[in-house]
Amino acid sequence: MVPCVDLVHLRRGREGDARGIAEVHVRTWQDAYRDLLPASFLNALSVDNRERMWRDELSVTHTDHAPWVAECGGRIIGFVSAGASRSEDARPREGEIYAIYVLPECWARGVGRNLLAHAERDLISHGYTEAILWCLADNVRSRAFYELAGWRLDGGTLTRTFAGVDVEEVRYRIALERSRFAEAI
Repeated sequence: MVPCVDLVHLRRGREGDARGIAEVHVRTWQDAYRDLLPASFLNALSVDNRERMWRDELSVTHTDHAPWVAECGGRIIGFVSAGASRSEDARPREGEIYAIYVLPECWARGVGRNLLAHAERDLISHGYTEAILWCLADNVRSRAFYELAGWRLDGGTLTRTFAGVDVEEVRYRIALERSRFAEAI
């Protein structure tokens, strides 16, 4: 069955969604980062390990802070997770988009835009006035997506190491009252 051919429904994730979220998480990393991260690292990603991580996360997360999942035909095809900024230099009332992933075959169908809009609206409802997210510097597709949504580079960078390879990440920021996607829902 090809996902994304039926109506896509967004809802809060729950503990029973851990496997579906993990499958999207691993599959999207392996596809989207194929030319950006070492193959040895990507091939070693484990849905079982991610499922345990997501099950633990979902078991302690209050419902109104749970990730949003996109579901189509009974299958999770994407998710977004957001909350308080984890940056050491976080500004007051700064939130963060921790992760947003959509199965590759569902790209360019509005799923990511809707997930991002829901996360931005959540951040606003929890009192955040701006938000950040981190993106691989060489991830051209994701960067274009965020920029279309009104996010802008703020000069923040960091280097992470994956399987012995250093990769640069760049930080994006948005004033949430200017969110183009959040206004649409």
